[in-house]
Amino acid sequence: MRRVSVDIGGTFTDCFLAFDGQYVETKALTTHHNLASGFMEALQNACLELGRTVQEVLGSVDAVRYGTTLGTNALIQRNGPLVGLLTTAGFESSVPLMRARGYGDGLSDAEQTDLPGADRPIPLVKMSMIVGIQERVDYKGTAVLTVDEEDVRTQVRKLVDGGAQAFVVSLVNAVVNPAHEREVERIILSEYPTHVLGAIPIVLSHRVAGRKAEYSRTMSAVLDAYLHDQMYHGMSSLEIVLRQNGYKRPMLLVHNTSGMAQLNSTHALQTIHSGPVAGLEASNYISAQFKLPNIIATDMGGTSFDIGLVTADGVKFYDFNPVIDRWLVSSPMTYLHPLGAGGGSIARYDRLWDAVEVGPDSAGSDPGPACYGRGGKLPTTTDANLVLGYLDEHNYAGGTISVSKRRAERAIEEHICKPSGMTLIEAAKAIKRKVDANMASAIFKEVAVKGYNPKHFVILSYGGGGPIHACGYAGRLGIHKVLIPPFSSVFSALGAGNMDALHIHEKSLYLMLYDATKRTMLEDFVVFNATVAELESRGREDLVRQGVDTAAIKTRVELDMRYGNQLAQISVTSPLARLQSMQDVITLLDRFSVNYAQRFGEGSQAPEAGVRINVIRVVSYVEHERLNLVQSTASTPAQAVPTSHRECWFPDVQDGQMTAVYDYRAVSEGMTVVGPALIETPRTTYLIEPGWKLTMGLNSSAWLVKE
Repeated sequence: MRRVSVDIGGTFTDCFLAFDGQYVETKALTTHHNLASGFMEALQNACLELGRTVQEVLGSVDAVRYGTTLGTNALIQRNGPLVGLLTTAGFESSVPLMRARGYGDGLSDAEQTDLPGADRPIPLVKMSMIVGIQERVDYKGTAVLTVDEEDVRTQVRKLVDGGAQAFVVSLVNAVVNPAHEREVERIILSEYPTHVLGAIPIVLSHRVAGRKAEYSRTMSAVLDAYLHDQMYHGMSSLEIVLRQNGYKRPMLLVHNTSGMAQLNSTHALQTIHSGPVAGLEASNYISAQFKLPNIIATDMGGTSFDIGLVTADGVKFYDFNPVIDRWLVSSPMTYLHPLGAGGGSIARYDRLWDAVEVGPDSAGSDPGPACYGRGGKLPTTTDANLVLGYLDEHNYAGGTISVSKRRAERAIEEHICKPSGMTLIEAAKAIKRKVDANMASAIFKEVAVKGYNPKHFVILSYGGGGPIHACGYAGRLGIHKVLIPPFSSVFSALGAGNMDALHIHEKSLYLMLYDATKRTMLEDFVVFNATVAELESRGREDLVRQGVDTAAIKTRVELDMRYGNQLAQISVTSPLARLQSMQDVITLLDRFSVNYAQRFGEGSQAPEAGVRINVIRVVSYVEHERLNLVQSTASTPAQAVPTSHRECWFPDVQDGQMTAVYDYRAVSEGMTVVGPALIETPRTTYLIEPGWKLTMGLNSSAWLVKE
């Protein structure tokens, strides 16, 4: 296997290179002005460690897999094109109204407590760039009013005169019958053919989102059009750089659906938050390889802390209506809960509550934490870790990044110690204690709200900052076992290297499996089977377009089901691709009942309300070769020998502790290190707090256990 996978985060760009059985992990600071620069720097570092040139590696690898933040950056900077929206006449105000509550989407919990005082986001589509066209399809998909071609041409010309650089077509009930959206596309193309200079991108809402919900479906299409230009040019520029260095295969983009695809089969919305999702996909792999059925995946990077779940029941958690920036969208996206708690999270003193707060604002990579000396003046989590002795001022990030302990001390003294009266160490402890508590609280909430007990899970801690804080947030949760996975500091990049080519297609379909009023079960299977067949066909077309052999394509049918009109809707993996008999319906009902009980407790089922399917989703994928992370060497009974000692301070211990410091190369598989201790690697540090011990596993994985 020869494979390059890169994950670009807000602070660091991570690279994982698999080359003929050799695994190399490297990092570089993210270059937001030109993501290709950080990408190539991380890749060059990996090739240097491998002893090969970039051209030699790129000329022989099977694939380059890339998780990008281009879309996120475009939204932050608000530098997308001027979008023109065509919608059904009478529905022109749907987007500006934002369901009458859109001003709260994307705000923090604290900000949402004062919605009357919240500001609406700057619109991505100006009201003057929204036009209505004469057409109508009813909820069953029947055309009530056909498209008036001259009316469409008039409205399109109006948008072009207004400066439209991208078209979005979002018509009412288009997910049930998309014929009118396709007709509008045909008319636009007849006016502005793609081969003519000045051709304008056209996004049809039913191709981006298959669910009913007019506002979120429209916003999904608007976001896709808004990000399209920057995504296209950014990815094309990166492809040119790769081509110049000898790479001849298609570049693969990581999707937030836990899969990946070529650039020609990717729309911009699928790349948002794709990096953390790759880490969750790697967590699924670790669950199988290490035989751990229940895992809480925790990814602490420089900017954020992401939480995901892997469960024994195999439930796939989706965010049915994710909020991207300030916009509610309808797109199948693997669920992760982000928290503003990373190494760059900014600490401050809250005079009202006489307390130290951390995050959600982050210093990122530019200017970065105060200790980086790149212009940052505010104290961060990394600054506190440096002051507490967890990080080595003279060997941070393997010596690749210069840091100053004195700068960190000045930032904490200025912004925390002076207003609070705390000493420097007390303030640094307070920062560490607060960020650990924030993470523990977020983990408990995410696990409990899904119906699980956190104590039945093993925490998987990865990302550059995860191993430093794992003991802290696990201990506060009462979880006494933590696994630091192999290559933990670039775990999301590793996950990108393990992903399958995958596409998800879904469609709203209100189908009663069991009608409690009539006490009857579904007998007509035509609609169900036809919908599955349609979605399978679309997934197959996506994969075949990328040169995939049809014989290698696999599918999985998932159903979003609920009892009657309850709000509690769960995703159920169907054991059947088609319904052929009443027994098949009973099988589905039983599967739903079991999954519901596992989530919400036995006895919570409510069949008396009826059971219905709201959405059918088909996952089409091709399995790729996986990395082998479990080749074990013989256990080493010898005792690890520390290379040095330094004084460290811990939140729950009054005085400083002389702490043993180990080089990761001296701690072999099978060796145990008792805390307090530090194990330093070129890309992260394992902090073993007092009362914990670490047993080293294969490929620098490790088990942290509270004694």
